[in-house]
Amino acid sequence: MTTAAARLPYAPAPRATGPGRRATSCRRPSAAMNAATDEPPPSAPWRTRLAERIERPAMQKALIALILLNAVILGLETSPAVMDRWGGLLVRLDRLILAVFVMEIVLRLVAHGARFFRDPWSVFDFVVVAIALVPSSGPFAVLRALRVLRVLRLMTMVPSMRRVVGGLLAAIPGLGSVFGVMALIFYVASVMATKLFGERFPEWFGSIGHSAYTLFQVMTLESWSMGIARPVIEAYPYAWAFFIPFILIATFTMLNLFIAVIVNAIQSEHAAELEAAQAGAAPAPADAAARLGEEVAALRAEIGALRGLLERRDG
Repeated sequence: MTTAAARLPYAPAPRATGPGRRATSCRRPSAAMNAATDEPPPSAPWRTRLAERIERPAMQKALIALILLNAVILGLETSPAVMDRWGGLLVRLDRLILAVFVMEIVLRLVAHGARFFRDPWSVFDFVVVAIALVPSSGPFAVLRALRVLRVLRLMTMVPSMRRVVGGLLAAIPGLGSVFGVMALIFYVASVMATKLFGERFPEWFGSIGHSAYTLFQVMTLESWSMGIARPVIEAYPYAWAFFIPFILIATFTMLNLFIAVIVNAIQSEHAAELEAAQAGAAPAPADAAARLGEEVAALRAEIGALRGLLERRDG
């Protein structure tokens, strides 16, 4: 599936599949496109011709290059030394690239009309570019830092990145269930830790909130042994029987369950894309029947012509 085909908002409405109701936008190659020149014929509506030209692979590659260049410029603007020497040039380049992005969004709006806002990726592009147009002075000064969000447009241009994001969104319902299980585990473990260790270590386990934060640190394996577990075990020799099962459950089981849910969602997203692409490439039954009828008619015509030649030769 090409980049252009994946991003056209006038494509057929994607079907929601899976627990996350993920949508995979796929469409067949436009029937209006000329197979030899990859150009829409003059008889196609002007909006269709404009949309096809905007979504050309060459245009998409140029936009990707501009996004990467813009990312480098925004990174260089964080260096005072670079800004002292090249600040004026960098600012002008940034504004020029922003003008190109605005022009691209305007052309897509003209080409697709209200259908532009039916595509979530197009809405994302619109919001990211619109943020950069808000004045970055006075109460809106904080928005100046949000200009770097333009770099995230790279996700809308690269199909593999869109697949990953789609998988993450599709995994949200499953992750919600995992979050619920982890919340229960943390609550039970926090209550137990507060009652067991809170008297001697109030800074770590003095309340449920303190215990939950300390156990979160233990779950991440950040200084859990020398920093927390061993001092507690010195005061409570049986504390190992609490920390080891907690780590086995919270770290090695639940976090791997997180990864499994996300990987499964991404694989399902990829399988849905392949299925949609194969369905788009397969000829429709009506089209196949029509072609078969045409071939049978052509064969009959050829047989009739051969029969006429034989009859004239025999006559």
